[in-house]
Amino acid sequence: MRGEPELYDFSRPAALSRDQSRMLELVYETFARQWGTQLTAKVRVVSRVTFRGTELRTYDEYVSGLPETSALVLLGLEGIPSRGVLQFPTTAALSWIGRMLGGTGRRAQRERPFTQIEQVLVRRLAEDALEDLRYSMGPMLAHAIAVDAFSYNPQFAQAAATGDLMVIASFDIEVGERTTSATLTLPAEALLPQIGGVEPQQSMLDALAQLRGHLAAAPVELSLSFDPTPVQPRTVLGLAEGDVIRLVHPQHRPLTLAVEGQPVARAAVGANGSRLACVIVDSQEAS
Repeated sequence: MRGEPELYDFSRPAALSRDQSRMLELVYETFARQWGTQLTAKVRVVSRVTFRGTELRTYDEYVSGLPETSALVLLGLEGIPSRGVLQFPTTAALSWIGRMLGGTGRRAQRERPFTQIEQVLVRRLAEDALEDLRYSMGPMLAHAIAVDAFSYNPQFAQAAATGDLMVIASFDIEVGERTTSATLTLPAEALLPQIGGVEPQQSMLDALAQLRGHLAAAPVELSLSFDPTPVQPRTVLGLAEGDVIRLVHPQHRPLTLAVEGQPVARAAVGANGSRLACVIVDSQEAS
């Protein structure tokens, strides 16, 4: 079964090694289980958090992929200028708050900032999640982490510089019958020193050289053909065994050499020992 194709940026390949990705996967899966248990206790309905994956992106790339409005809990890390982000839809958080206060959580909510009371409740949910995160990561998270502030517009959150590398973990949060997506983003400088360094990013020239190398080694279909000979339908319909169709290709003219159907050169028929071969006599530049 074939998977979905993923875009690959040759100028900035994925910087997380297989071992680093595996370590983070184990940590975040543990965190997801703990977080789901915490949510179940708080909102009083069976909840489940599922880890979807992790990636290394710049802060600008992370923010550009978020909705225009969302609940952003900014996380301060001791000794690190960049802040982490716990992100989830505002409407989902309002539904959780409704359940915490005795409601059913089924009433449709609109996007809006939290009231002061709602901020207190969301802060408590976030602090519980950070407690689970510290337990799950152990020595991998060497810096104290705490809830710093709230924001509702990713473009104005300014949690980090645009080019700062961030470790982005994605989750699905299922509360009752409703499932929503969330992300937990931490500065790479807070995590990667404990799990190994980052592979250096490639320059554009190095990336192009690698791309040419891969293309040069790719197998292609090569064909050598005569010029096409037009015939009328009645000629084709009247063909019988032993009939001969006269080709219009002159005997002195080279044949066409094509790669995947695209003509690239003219070649004459020759031999290489006991095997047929062709000799390139003229190359054709691609238009």
